[in-house]
Amino acid sequence: GKVTPGPERSLARIDRNWTERSMAINAIGPLMFSQAILPMMKNLRQKDANRAKAIIVNMSARVGSISDNELGGWFSYRMSKAALNMATRTMAHEVKRYGVWAVSLHPGTTNTDLSKPFQGNVQKERLFPVEFTVGQLLDVVDSLEESHSGGFYDWAGKALPF
Repeated sequence: GKVTPGPERSLARIDRNWTERSMAINAIGPLMFSQAILPMMKNLRQKDANRAKAIIVNMSARVGSISDNELGGWFSYRMSKAALNMATRTMAHEVKRYGVWAVSLHPGTTNTDLSKPFQGNVQKERLFPVEFTVGQLLDVVDSLEESHSGGFYDWAGKALPF
């Protein structure tokens, strides 16, 4: 598995290399992927405007919400997801002219390697199996409308604050 220094609980625990890696994985990577697929999405929409939705979906996390940060800590992860949310909101303004939408989604706490270190602090009914999370997120994407573009939503489709 992956070896990470874990969530930084204080300024003293911040590791520059890990912070840069978090930004590369969680913000820069999705931004570059969006840049790479946009020409294909534009072409599909231009060929058939009645085609099914064309949506850039970025996997964010509620801890990336600046206004919802009540606990602090987790510097690099929070920063990277906040950056991803800003990228999503910003790209939504650009891609709408091509009939493409962009949203950030929070999957909830899902039973993965990433959540293992803190699963003991999560209520059992709030720790979701991967299959449940995937189904929920697909339902949210299916229910999106143009007015949702640029937004941040959780696994149940609830709008989250930036």
